[in-house]
Amino acid sequence: QVQLVESGGDLVQAGGSLRLSCAASGSIFSIGFMGWYRQAPGKQRELVATISSSGSTNYADSVKGRFTISRDNAKNTVYLQMNSLKPVDTAVYYCNADAVGRVGGLLYNYWGQGTQVTVSS
Repeated sequence: QVQLVESGGDLVQAGGSLRLSCAASGSIFSIGFMGWYRQAPGKQRELVATISSSGSTNYADSVKGRFTISRDNAKNTVYLQMNSLKPVDTAVYYCNADAVGRVGGLLYNYWGQGTQVTVSS
């Protein structure tokens, strides 16, 4: 089994910064794409950013230039650096990853439990 645990969510003022972390644990053979999604109250869950195992990145238009996704393969961890935060960024942020377990040997998609980010005006 592979588990994803997010951390770093907090209450911040508009214009501030936060750094989210998501650590994968368990009997892991390999991790492919990792990403961050977010869901605001009453809204659909949306893609924020993704990063491949080699470091190629993609971002939602709404966060380009403000957010940066990165990963540390040695630590099985993905990060989301969020700068110039706006109230519209307020949401629960979820970590997502494609991973192959050492025991099962098959590729599955996993979700973290989410971490709350609140940006005040």
